[in-house]
Amino acid sequence: MKTAVCFSDRHYPIGKIDDKMYSSFTEHLGRCIYSGIYEPGHPKADEDGYRMDVMELVRELNVPVIRYPGGNFVSCYDWHDGIGPKENRPKRMDYAWSSIETNEFGIDEFCRWAKKTGVEPMIAVNLGTGSIKDAGDLVEYCNHPGGTYWSDLRIKNGSREPYGIKYWCLGNEMEGSWQAGHLSAEDYTKKALEAAKIMKWADPSIKLVACGSSYEMLPTYLEWDRTMLTELFEQVDYLSTHNYTMNSGQGLTNYLASYKQLDTHIKNSATVINYVKAKNHFQKDVKICLDEWNVWNFQDIKLDSLDDLMGLTTFEMTSAEKWETAPAILEEKYSLLDAVVLGGLGITLLNNADVVEIACLAQLINVIAPISTLRNGGIYTQTTYQTFHTLSTYGRGTAMRAAVEAPEYECEFGKLSIVEPAVVYNEEADEVRIFVLNCSQDEAVKFDIRLQGYGDKELKRHLVLSGGDLELRNTPEKPDQVVMKEIKPEEKMSAVLPELSWNVLILG
Repeated sequence: MKTAVCFSDRHYPIGKIDDKMYSSFTEHLGRCIYSGIYEPGHPKADEDGYRMDVMELVRELNVPVIRYPGGNFVSCYDWHDGIGPKENRPKRMDYAWSSIETNEFGIDEFCRWAKKTGVEPMIAVNLGTGSIKDAGDLVEYCNHPGGTYWSDLRIKNGSREPYGIKYWCLGNEMEGSWQAGHLSAEDYTKKALEAAKIMKWADPSIKLVACGSSYEMLPTYLEWDRTMLTELFEQVDYLSTHNYTMNSGQGLTNYLASYKQLDTHIKNSATVINYVKAKNHFQKDVKICLDEWNVWNFQDIKLDSLDDLMGLTTFEMTSAEKWETAPAILEEKYSLLDAVVLGGLGITLLNNADVVEIACLAQLINVIAPISTLRNGGIYTQTTYQTFHTLSTYGRGTAMRAAVEAPEYECEFGKLSIVEPAVVYNEEADEVRIFVLNCSQDEAVKFDIRLQGYGDKELKRHLVLSGGDLELRNTPEKPDQVVMKEIKPEEKMSAVLPELSWNVLILG
């Protein structure tokens, strides 16, 4: 059996973990909204058509912030279409996902759902085909108390109190040619700067998220961020970036090591922020908003690899024809292996808590999501629900630096330790919580823990996600095939990590 030793000292924190690290994302894509969040007539729908079984599972995840309404969808979306009497709302072609948008669900419905569910909205404005005035009007509609055209219209539409939305995204992936209204870095900067100006005139208290480089494959990667931030640094609070991990063509070893790719991606964004700040002598800080991240195996898109996105303007689906209403697309069926890999990505987020303040698992319901619903039927959780729920439950407090002595393995990211840990100190519970990924594919690892400065601690609980069948999935018929299991600790400061597993060790 291999042996690894993890060292952590209470005097060496990475940073406080913001609760917004466990945020999520909903888009008008497939069945995320329609028959996901919203399904009037469903046996478990409330008086507003919201599925209460969905709300219950979202509450269990303790998700603080949810981004809406996109995503690629937002770059052709006119928010005016989704307000007022539903019988008067127009049906539109959604070019992003080749679907029909009925507009039965809009900004008012989302904000009311968010209030009922106990989450805070983060709203993206259309900086593709939309105008800067549209963006300012939406802030006025949502946040102004009353006495103006748009705020009075919100009141007329049934919401007397303003929504008080704090977080606003200045478009989505505007550097990508697949985005409607795609812009160069220079043109995006000009448009975003003017939109930010108007939006903050409408409500000076809001926080703004600027579009950064989404994907490393793009020729503008990082240079986009440098160009844009040089002008926008003083106007925005967050730099957005996206990261998806795909199990296709890279092999099991590299897939397990995806946490390292995400780590490099985050550190690259942080480096650009620091460079622009130092170069221009800016005094404020800009944090990273990883407002899309997940395992996404492209099971439903005709792509051989992410490289095929270059120049792509239309996504071709395998499970739906064009121009269907709320088609069942991008409904990934996640495996045990996917859930373990997602746990490794979560470890990376914790180890970058000093620069990442917001992270949104994309998406929340049905579309590449931890929660799946059946039309007019039941609900069940994907394997990744287990991972995300465990992270959200135990990954709060202060992220601490950790050092590891362990055997190494080779992958496309270089030589990596056979185990990858993240240490969290929860001050309220006075617990040390260690999340650790065991990448050994053929044997368990004895994991010894060496703590300094935390007081007397011993291993109280050991939660684990592992199993012999990596392709095991949860289904409506068998919803609990993949769940977190608990192992009784046999030693005070040591645990045996099963082969190819994701573990949570709680010491108190």
